[in-house]
Order: sequence, then C-alpha cells, then structure tokens
Amino acid sequence: MSKFGRNYGMCVLFVVVGAILGGILGELMKNIDALQGIVPYLVQTYPVFDMKPATINLYVIQLTLGLSFAPNLMSILGIVLAIWLFRRY
Repeated sequence: MSKFGRNYGMCVLFVVVGAILGGILGELMKNIDALQGIVPYLVQTYPVFDMKPATINLYVIQLTLGLSFAPNLMSILGIVLAIWLFRRY
C-alpha cells in the first residue's frame, strides 16, 4: 500500500496547508510591480461551489452557517505541490 493510501488525515492536512499557503502567496504577489502582467490571472478566483448562509434562530442563540470554495490558480498550484511533497516524503 502506498503512502497516499495509508494516511488520509495527513494528506488532507498537506492539501489544506498547501491551498492556504498558495492563496496567501498569490495575495502577496499582488503588491509586486514586476509581476503586474501575470498576477491577475494567478489570483482570480474560480467558484467551485457556494452554499449560501443559512440562519437558525433558537431565541437564545442565533446560528449562521455557510460554505464557499473558490480557489485561485496559486492555491491550486499549492495543492498540487502539497500532494507531490506528500507522495515524495
């Protein structure tokens, strides 16, 4: 059995951290003047799914839940790099 099949939790952690770091790196690249030609393509988000917020009012507490997944190209590259690193090490 490969490393990928043995430890799903660690793989999910790698993917989430890769996506977050890739997104942060993309946002930081917005401020670099030399990259202004390519950066808009790297930080444009692509909505995959969007679950609108739902509110439950229990009169004692009000609960609002929603979920949205809209990665940009840098976060996708971070995910690919994280999977590659996970499989390699």
